[in-house]
Amino acid sequence: MKKIFSAILCIMLLTASAWAAGFTPGTYEGEGKGYSEGSPVKVKVTVDAEKITAVEIDAPEEVPFGVPLFGKYGDALIGKNEAQIDAVSGATMTRDGIVEAVSKALAKAKGESAENNAPLTFTTGEYEAEAIGYNGPVKIKATFSASKMTGLEVVSHTETPHVGDIAFGIMIPEMLEANGSGVDAVSGATFSTRALRNAVNMAAEKAACTNMEAFKKAKVVHKAGKPEKYHYDVVIIGAGGAGVAAAAQAAQDGNTVLIIEKNAEAGGNTLVSGGQYQSVMPYLVWDPKDPDATTGVYKFNGQTYEKVKSVQGCINELKMILNWNESPFDAKYYETHEYVAGDAAELSKHGVHAEYLPVLKALKEEIKEYLAWAQPKLDAGTPENQLTLFSTLNLHIFQTYYGGLRQSADKKTWIYGDVNLVKQFIERAQGLKEWLEAMGATFHEDTQQTLIGALWYRENEFIGAEVDTDGDGTKESYPGRWGTYFVAPLTAMYKANPANKLMLRTTATELIKENGRIFGVKAKRYDGTEITAYAAKGVIVATGGFAANLREVVDDNVYWSPEYVTLSTKTTNRSSLQGDGITMAEEVGAASTGMGFTQMMPISWIDNGNLAFGGGNYACWISPITGHRFVDEGSERDVLSLAEFKSGMDYKGSKGVFLEFYNVEQKMPAPTQLPETGDYPGRYYRRKIAELPELFKELGVKADPKVVEETIRAYDKAVMTGSEFPDVGKAIASRPVGNVQKNADGSYNPDTYDLDNTVMTIRLMAPSTHHTMGGIVVDEGRHVRSTSGRIIPGLYAAGEVTGGIHGGNRLGGNAITEIFVSGRIAAQTLNAENK
Repeated sequence: MKKIFSAILCIMLLTASAWAAGFTPGTYEGEGKGYSEGSPVKVKVTVDAEKITAVEIDAPEEVPFGVPLFGKYGDALIGKNEAQIDAVSGATMTRDGIVEAVSKALAKAKGESAENNAPLTFTTGEYEAEAIGYNGPVKIKATFSASKMTGLEVVSHTETPHVGDIAFGIMIPEMLEANGSGVDAVSGATFSTRALRNAVNMAAEKAACTNMEAFKKAKVVHKAGKPEKYHYDVVIIGAGGAGVAAAAQAAQDGNTVLIIEKNAEAGGNTLVSGGQYQSVMPYLVWDPKDPDATTGVYKFNGQTYEKVKSVQGCINELKMILNWNESPFDAKYYETHEYVAGDAAELSKHGVHAEYLPVLKALKEEIKEYLAWAQPKLDAGTPENQLTLFSTLNLHIFQTYYGGLRQSADKKTWIYGDVNLVKQFIERAQGLKEWLEAMGATFHEDTQQTLIGALWYRENEFIGAEVDTDGDGTKESYPGRWGTYFVAPLTAMYKANPANKLMLRTTATELIKENGRIFGVKAKRYDGTEITAYAAKGVIVATGGFAANLREVVDDNVYWSPEYVTLSTKTTNRSSLQGDGITMAEEVGAASTGMGFTQMMPISWIDNGNLAFGGGNYACWISPITGHRFVDEGSERDVLSLAEFKSGMDYKGSKGVFLEFYNVEQKMPAPTQLPETGDYPGRYYRRKIAELPELFKELGVKADPKVVEETIRAYDKAVMTGSEFPDVGKAIASRPVGNVQKNADGSYNPDTYDLDNTVMTIRLMAPSTHHTMGGIVVDEGRHVRSTSGRIIPGLYAAGEVTGGIHGGNRLGGNAITEIFVSGRIAAQTLNAENK
């Protein structure tokens, strides 16, 4: 009897399950909105009468977070009769898009209408909402009538000027016109675009919108205009630093100029970079002609400035270079021995590539002269940080060489910068600041800072610009990178010839080639209008790298372990950095080089991969697993990133997460200052040492807080005494983590040291893709070279779109230097060849 009852119950349950599902067996399609703007998540769902039996997910644009999880999410749906899956940390939006798409497919399988045909109505009133953007919360206020969104404004935000705020100005009028949030995204402002859209959707939900699906789809349909043709002397693709530098130089040389830019404003990746540029300022450093001088005169403005001081550890670095083996580089040694990136002390024992030997010899002579002056002072008890800093062009060139000398993962390939290109951009950077300042840019004239992965102290810090943009004789202030690197040169471009043009929201698609020469560019405006731009003298490609194209990065990678660089890896780059220029150049026969080497930025926010900014010279980096310091914070960026991958933890979808500790009174290096108080959960926290156990428990940090305390105290002791830190290397901080007072001579007074009452800033960061080393092959004139080694007439390239300059790893601050120098060189070469 029990068996019969059990069988009947089983049949009843199966029947109930089938009835509950009510599917018509077959395969059904659905679409949803995931992570990537403008590209839907598409699914094919196969069902039997009661459950899902197969799921296919198609959404290639879900890079970098979602694609690797398609299999996991698809498998989680098998056997279910509804679209219900848990999100994987770091890919919630991809999950939401899949759930939406599968829900629509299942509705079709049930014979239900997936569409809500209800008219749009709202509860009248004003509603506020906020969503996370590029730098933090974006708060909006939306006003609704009974049938329409009648008002929309951004109440507050911290998005990057001329990136995120530009997107708001474009999208808000269209959202009001469309009566919905489905308007087109703005290229290069993905995070800001998404934040505005999400916040508006939340406001509509608060207003009891009767048809959210229709509201989310509503958009303004852009109609293409008639094809347009333009004729200029010079056509430049890309309005980042390299493109704008080329434009200003070309205009100053008397050429008419057209810049084609896919984003909604000039700036490219330069606007979201650190912005400092590496170049020694001779008036601020040690002068062999006047070795005891404590001041120097900047000839450009005639002002006198205090020379900058050395930093603990710099002289040891110079002594290491002084002992560098001058024999030919011995690559065979590393066939049987492990190559450790960043171990310059070991590298120095195994020789130098022949083309860099003259640089090394000249540098050694400079170092000998400096040490002959400095060593007696050190022996007499003068602290190193009281000596004038040594810095020369040869030091910059040689550090760029060994900082970029890298071996591929399979040990078959070595890469380093072309000596002629390296020397050229470093030597030609002398005068770059004067050129920019002559156009109105402003800089801090009295500093030579460092930043992450720079290897030395020779960074130049921007302020902004003082420029008369409208010609009325009155100069206005334009702060930050926007002023220094864009307002100043673009104003110069327009002043040279008002007919010069910056064409925004227009994507170059093809180079025009006739009889082997490049004559122009084909492009398409955001509304579909076809553009043909003819260049009488030449085309300069300045479209930047491809670090936001994770598929390309992963497919080309020959340097990083596949475990570390995946389609889930985040990026510091704007979404527009896809490698378009490289592709267009290759299509007309250009050669490329170094494509398998991508630099990771070791200080990126873990929630979105964006650059967190910093110098590495003011903090102690600690492993959240062991509690110990795990790397010399002044190392190259790939060295830091690799150490993070090995010593960090997996946290919320990011690999290599580590803890940075520094005194809350330490001001963050420009351009970003953190608020003086408060936390940003998932990014940074303010705590005293006794409060670490609770914080570590909250974050899932395995390290023993007591061990972390011991590490910080040992680190601070090394900073205060100028001694080496065991197993890791020099402690390079400009100040200890703990509070401490200084003596009259500038040395630290250890009797005043107090860590217990110190408030610390603790940042959580991890590596993200940042700069692609590879790109188009160019020569010293920035001509593009073909796969056969010949010049492609009429085609030039500048900036990160090119390869062969930085080797396998770029020094921090070298990018801004190189892109502005190479942009000017490309314009000057083009002009000289077309007189």
